[in-house]
Amino acid sequence: QVHLVESGGGSVQAGGSLRLSCTASGYVYSIDCMGWFRQAPGKEREEVAYLSKGGGSTYYADFAKGRFTISQDNAKNTLYLQMNSLKPEDTAMYLCAVGPTCSRGHRSAYWGQGTQVTVSS
Repeated sequence: QVHLVESGGGSVQAGGSLRLSCTASGYVYSIDCMGWFRQAPGKEREEVAYLSKGGGSTYYADFAKGRFTISQDNAKNTLYLQMNSLKPEDTAMYLCAVGPTCSRGHRSAYWGQGTQVTVSS
């Protein structure tokens, strides 16, 4: 089992920045892929970004490119999402997900509870 705890969400004005964190514990050696999803009220969950702990792959959704940066601190088993130039449409619950590989269907074996991001205009 892997346990994930997110933090760093909050309320900001448009154009502001936030850095989300996701710390993993438990059987972390089984995990190679770590990423972020988001879900806004009334909308489907969408993938934001992910990376391979081994450095093999990094992905950003189109809306995240140029504004969001995903990174990791392997020593701390922590994943980050730096979000800049935030827009009201970025308002959502942001969830951390990890899996054994970054291949489709295997990236989200475990989920965190999420951290709320609210961007006001």
